[in-house]
Amino acid sequence: MTHFHPLKVQHIRPLTPDAVAITFHIPKELIQTFAFTAGQYITIKKELKGKELRRAYSISSSPRKDSITIGVKKVDRGGFSDFANSRLREGDVLEVMPPEGRFVFKPASSPKKVVAVAAGSGITPIMSIARTVLESNPSNIFVLLYGNKSYKETMFYTELVKLQLEHPKQFFLYFTLSQAKEEESLFGRIDTSTIKYVLKNKHKGQAFDDYYVCGPEAMIQLVMDTLKGDGVAEEKIHYELFTSTEIKDELPEKPEGKTQLTVILDDEEFTFAMDKGTKVLDAVLKENIDAPYSCQGGVCSTCIARIREGRAEMEKNQILTDGEIAEGFILTCQAHPLTPVLKVDYDDV
Repeated sequence: MTHFHPLKVQHIRPLTPDAVAITFHIPKELIQTFAFTAGQYITIKKELKGKELRRAYSISSSPRKDSITIGVKKVDRGGFSDFANSRLREGDVLEVMPPEGRFVFKPASSPKKVVAVAAGSGITPIMSIARTVLESNPSNIFVLLYGNKSYKETMFYTELVKLQLEHPKQFFLYFTLSQAKEEESLFGRIDTSTIKYVLKNKHKGQAFDDYYVCGPEAMIQLVMDTLKGDGVAEEKIHYELFTSTEIKDELPEKPEGKTQLTVILDDEEFTFAMDKGTKVLDAVLKENIDAPYSCQGGVCSTCIARIREGRAEMEKNQILTDGEIAEGFILTCQAHPLTPVLKVDYDDV
């Protein structure tokens, strides 16, 4: 069963003309439930216009805080982000799922040198990672390249500048603006030249332990290609997608016919027939089975399950590694059955 908890909105403050920071109060009895690792996200459930919406938002605050802050950029009309930016008020209560996600930084006993590249609202999990890197060891180094249109549209601008002032020997901050020329910033989008300028010029000769990349898919791919081209090992590069390019023709034709689907959830089994052309999660929810899910777009990890019997194919996957797929894991929001019988286990993840 998916467990949501009512959390009160403690504070709302504007970040840009189209984004707000929302801070939730965590009651003492839920402190452990909502403990998180830097980089994780929460899922919010809200009914709007008679329809239940679930949206995943990365946590920007430090795990050391007794509250949780997220950044919400307005990206839809009539959806949750619109509601959060225009109608949500301090004191309101929202249903929130405990933190999850694998785009994380875990402090170590030895000093770490970390690079992050973010664009737009992709800064949100990076904020939590940056705070943790800087707080966990005075010898840690954090380098951030952050792209936006202008300073006015830069989420967490004030907090980032403050962090730089508080940690001048640890935190190295590089803004790049695509539609405004400002002092102390680079000009243009994040591209190979800006990445190389920061890493090969400003930090020439430094070896970094980990690289965190968050933002649009095209930027993530460019950064990854640039880093790999410079000899960075793939296992050192961690990424999280904030906007997903539609991937078409992955399945030229949806599979036809019926599948007998068995679902294991909270130590219970449910068995029913479904169309192979339907995604597993859609079929499960249609049966009123309370399976975990959030984005339904293949870019978060909430709906992961393990295949126990049969085969399935995903339309899109930005999360699972080849090794995890080989072990039988699927994103049920993207998976179509390929066999007459399919058994998936939400408990064994």
